[in-house]
Amino acid sequence: MIPLILFIVLVIVVLVLTEVHERRKQKDSTTKENLPQKAVRPEGCCGTHLVCEKENILQTNAKPEYYDDEELDALADLDPTSYTEAQYQAIRQVFDTLSEVDVPGWCRSLQLRHIELPNDIREEALLIVREQRAKS
Repeated sequence: MIPLILFIVLVIVVLVLTEVHERRKQKDSTTKENLPQKAVRPEGCCGTHLVCEKENILQTNAKPEYYDDEELDALADLDPTSYTEAQYQAIRQVFDTLSEVDVPGWCRSLQLRHIELPNDIREEALLIVREQRAKS
């Protein structure tokens, strides 16, 4: 008789624990759905883009911010591997004069203006953006 009672108590305990676990899991999923949009990484984002986690930069009403670099507009829609030395130096000069906190905004502005960075400058900018994120 005692083994039967112990078995029934054990079954009840397992059922209660299972129910508690299911309720917690359901509560967690509901809480995740209510998180602010910035707390959730966009689907497919690998986190290595210059500005994808900082803001949604491709808003239709977004306007580029200029960093005393209006001359770079001539590079819009050009392949960065085809830049002349003078064009490369123009980008390098602007990049080298930016403060680190301005780099993400500058990259956002370049994207909105359809200007691509040469690979070496892009890698440096990416490193700065990663460091900025780590500080936040």
